[in-house]
Amino acid sequence: MTTNIFEKAEIGFLKLKNRISMAPMTRARNADGIPNEQNALYYSQRSGAGLIITEGTAISETAKGVLHIPGLYTKEQVEGWKKVTKTVKENGSLIFTQLWHVGRVSHTSIQPNGIAPVGPSDIQAANSYAWGYDENGKEGFVISSKPRALSTDEVKGVVNDFVNAAKNAMDAGFDGVELHGANGYLIEQFLNPFVNNRTDEYGGSIENRSRFLLETLDAVIAVVGNEKVGVRLTPYGGLNELPHYDEIEETYQYLAKEIGKRNIAYIHLMDQQSKGSHALPEGFLERFRTWYDGVIILAGSMNKDKSEDLINAGTIDIAGFGEPFISNPDLVERLQNNWELTPPNRDLHYGLGSHG
Repeated sequence: MTTNIFEKAEIGFLKLKNRISMAPMTRARNADGIPNEQNALYYSQRSGAGLIITEGTAISETAKGVLHIPGLYTKEQVEGWKKVTKTVKENGSLIFTQLWHVGRVSHTSIQPNGIAPVGPSDIQAANSYAWGYDENGKEGFVISSKPRALSTDEVKGVVNDFVNAAKNAMDAGFDGVELHGANGYLIEQFLNPFVNNRTDEYGGSIENRSRFLLETLDAVIAVVGNEKVGVRLTPYGGLNELPHYDEIEETYQYLAKEIGKRNIAYIHLMDQQSKGSHALPEGFLERFRTWYDGVIILAGSMNKDKSEDLINAGTIDIAGFGEPFISNPDLVERLQNNWELTPPNRDLHYGLGSHG
């Protein structure tokens, strides 16, 4: 039977008005880090999506690699997000927030008191950019600073930061949280043996390199419930200087099975080809489906036909759209009616104010 992706669906724990998800996209429009009425309007306008996943949200003052992003570590931020969740829920959509720690992809100008960013090791992402202040105090792209390796105890402290942000997300009215384990940020840095050269319990084997993600997942599940947690992953991605390694397939097979045991809301996969990086290899999605029988969201270069084909094949459950949602707030309606899409203007994607 053919699935109508625009009809209501119960998928795992998710009760959705359609199978379209708005993917997380950094917009950098909160100079004080506190969501406001503009954020509420922005997400409300896009709540044709059955599931909205917010822009990456900082879990702590030291988690940021981009100026002007919202966080979830102060009472004021929680109050700000309440404006967003209220209006989205009134429009019948579910809304999860993406919990974000950039790890080494940051700059001293963004960090409190100019300290070094942290990572699994002190290996610098010397060709990757953060958005901060240059030596003249001018805002813009700056090369990521050399990081400091987290101690074993500090790793557990970052797990606690994720937990606190997840608790705050519940107080703010979110339906759930998504752990950002993708795009070369902290969680994925731990997964990659070229960036993670640790010799403690968080380095070495696939199991050890996966430990930070799985411990964070368990700790967040303990406070919000498994049904309110998702994870974003980018297998075979290369963003922010994560080289491919021999055990990629084995690593994601291990993660799929371990995450599957935890019965969470979803795994959100992203194909980074849309960001100018590596595409998922032919057949990988189908193999991943054999490893993981939970809910799968796929984002990255999605269109209506591709979404319907993959959902009808049972390969994925929900189609994720990112950039098209920026220039097409009514994207779901446009897809459903085969109306033309407004092309995005990337010059307007970031920065303060509401233009674009």
